[in-house]
Amino acid sequence: MQRVLLGITGGIAAYKAAELARLFIRAGYPVQVVMTAAATKFITPLTFETITGNKVALDLFGGPIEGRVRHISLADGAEIMVVAPASANTLAKMAHGIADNLLTTLFLAVRCPVVLVPSMNEAMYAHPAVQKNIQMLRDMGCHIMEPEAGELACGVVGKGRLPDPSDIFCFVRAVLSPKDFRGVRALVTAGPTREHFDPVRFISNPSSGRMGYAMARALSERGAAVTLVSGPCSLNCPAGVERIEVCTAEEMYHAVLARFAECHLVIKAAAVSDFRPATVAPQKVKKDAGAETVRLENTPDILKELGRRKQNQVLVGFAAETEQAEAHGREKLEKKNLDLIVVNDLTAAGAGFASLTNRVSLINRSGAVEHLPLMEKETLAHHILDRIVALLPR
Repeated sequence: MQRVLLGITGGIAAYKAAELARLFIRAGYPVQVVMTAAATKFITPLTFETITGNKVALDLFGGPIEGRVRHISLADGAEIMVVAPASANTLAKMAHGIADNLLTTLFLAVRCPVVLVPSMNEAMYAHPAVQKNIQMLRDMGCHIMEPEAGELACGVVGKGRLPDPSDIFCFVRAVLSPKDFRGVRALVTAGPTREHFDPVRFISNPSSGRMGYAMARALSERGAAVTLVSGPCSLNCPAGVERIEVCTAEEMYHAVLARFAECHLVIKAAAVSDFRPATVAPQKVKKDAGAETVRLENTPDILKELGRRKQNQVLVGFAAETEQAEAHGREKLEKKNLDLIVVNDLTAAGAGFASLTNRVSLINRSGAVEHLPLMEKETLAHHILDRIVALLPR
């Protein structure tokens, strides 16, 4: 896993860097934190040492590491350098090659990608000198993540706020990710569907949409042009992804079929309702009307229709099972003409609906099965894409 060199400069937003470090650690990235003297006035090094398990690097003259010059040793071990928050002072030093502390010296020594996330007062951020420095760093090849607009610590509303740590994490991972899906048009379905039997009641399931959204985000990070057809859920659309919101299985069916011909890859991760009420009451059914019998009918089988229509597309399905998961997964793979199926055993600990983690088995056309261990859905999405990329025509 890539080693992250996380630089923290002086600013009130430095407290957010603790959550950013935690996100990297949780995803399996080793993190080495480097703090400026000003940063330690806002948050203590002990916080980051507790989170990362590594001693925070503070002093340019702190002595060699394993017999090597300190800043060269730290620079050589990094796969990416992230500075968040990046203050106006540090940005100016980096833009002009001034190396008067450990962080700015490391910037000149690293050969890995560099991500800079400016954070400061909105007037400072808009100043021509700061903008010129940011453009110089961009021209040097640095990846600049723009600050957000909103209420700042000083009470002013404007552009300069450090983005949410989860957004920074996704930005960094996009920089690190191989662009092996560049040129691929992908469609992903996610979330549940809802089948109403009156205006206020419906049949659905507990799907949160997390797995499908993670697949869409991972595809976008790896260069694909992604359309996400989403049932009702509360997740934010991943950056760079086109989202089409639907409610029912019928709506999802038409949205997917309308775009299928132009796609190279379809990943059906949505938990589509298999049944819907045969009739929908025009008004709310009152409780005092007595027990109501609801007659059900099948919803459109989206995946089966895609399998019937597919030509050169790669078609990946998901199967959520409560018994004989592998056997039912194989059956679905064959019946629906899939290239790969991701089988999810809902009875396994840490897997299933509304969970941050998942444990799945992958079955391909040849019948080979691969069991993946329990992991975060965001990480799992990339593992699944590592298998899918070999199925794409070149």
